[in-house]
Amino acid sequence: MARLYADEQFPREVSRLLQFMGHDILTVQEAGNANLGIPDEEVLAFAISNNRAVVTLNRQDFNRLHRANSQHFGIITCTNDSDRSRMANQIDKAISTHQSLTGKLIKVVRPAS
Repeated sequence: MARLYADEQFPREVSRLLQFMGHDILTVQEAGNANLGIPDEEVLAFAISNNRAVVTLNRQDFNRLHRANSQHFGIITCTNDSDRSRMANQIDKAISTHQSLTGKLIKVVRPAS
């Protein structure tokens, strides 16, 4: 299973569900980095230093960071979904197809209604 780092805007319920599915997920809150206004570059650097892939709703900025440097342990960008169970399942399905997330940008998009 994947080692993930959930950024500040990522839904905590989805983090809990991913953890229940067997993923090792650390949230910004658990890491003591909540409400500090940490720039995205530093969020990614923290994830890299902890051998974790970032999971985020901040698609635009993290897509840009990936294009600038793919030397990371993975970036999973997600479209927000009010159905938290479906969102967690989509993320799990998207990352479970990869042996390694290193250097990859994985885009998880909410299904059309």
